[in-house]
Parts: sequence; C-alpha cells; structure tokens
Amino acid sequence: MNRTEQCLARKAFSVRKMALTAMMAGLAFVLNTCVYFPSMAPFQHFVDVVAAVLLGPWYACAAAFLCGVMRMATGRTIQAVVGAIFGPILGGLLYRRFHSVWLTVAGEVVGTGLLGALTAYPLMKWFYALDVQNPLYYIPYYTPSAVVGAAMGAAVVLILRRSGVLQRMQRELER
Repeated sequence: MNRTEQCLARKAFSVRKMALTAMMAGLAFVLNTCVYFPSMAPFQHFVDVVAAVLLGPWYACAAAFLCGVMRMATGRTIQAVVGAIFGPILGGLLYRRFHSVWLTVAGEVVGTGLLGALTAYPLMKWFYALDVQNPLYYIPYYTPSAVVGAAMGAAVVLILRRSGVLQRMQRELER
C-alpha cells in the first residue's frame, strides 16, 4: 500500500468513527428526550457503554459531550455535559485494556456516579449559584442512573458479542 492509499485508509477510518460518534450522540439525545426520568438520564449511560466498546474512550467521550450540549440547548443544566463525559472515558480505557464489558460498566458507574457528580458540585455552585452544602450531594442522583443505563448497555453489548455482530462491527471500524 503506497503512502496515498494509507492516508485515504486512515481518513476513511476516522470518518467511520466520526459518523458512528454522531449517530451515538443523536441516539442518546433522542432516547433521553423521549423517555424522561426526572434528574436521570439512563439512556446516556446506555449509549456511553456501547460507544466505549465500539469506538473507544475518546470518541465515546465526544458522543457524550455532543449529546450533553444538545440537551443543554433544550433547557438542561450543565450537568448534562459534566455527568456524561467521565464515564465513557474511564469505561473506554478499561475496555481497551482488559476487554471486559463488566469493567466498562464499572468505569461508567464510577466515572459518572462519582467523578461526574463531584465535578458537578462546583460547577452548579459557580454557574447557577446553587448553594448545596455537601460536595457529595449529586452522587445519589447520578449513580442510580449510571447503574441502570450501564446495565442496559452491557446487555446490548453482550447480546451483540454472543451473536458475533460486535466483532464484525469492530472489524469494520478498524478497516
């Protein structure tokens, strides 16, 4: 393969991942808009797990960020972004290292339920002047949503893996 073909192959690779990233962001946005739970977005975490496995940590983070920005544009607070970005990064890094769906779920739950919740506290205080006395305030809101959504994502990933579709999708993205 000559240098031009390698460059084109790399470009096609990134275009596939970018297109799937945009689709994942759109899917999370639509699911979170259509199925509404007060103070919860389990479908964001569902998509985070699937994206972390298929796309890796950085593209999954981009999908979560895009969805969060779209949710903020429709009236949600900055929590829509903050609560979504740490889970796919941690879950994607764990999946990349260990290829374990359950560690990806754990990364999503810890990343969102703990890191995202702790990060939301100062941002809500600064941007929205919300004076909550305890920095751990958001953990009980973020963690159940992350657990439910990540479990749904794990179920889908495990079904795709068992049917052989997951491996085929991963191969196509790496081509």
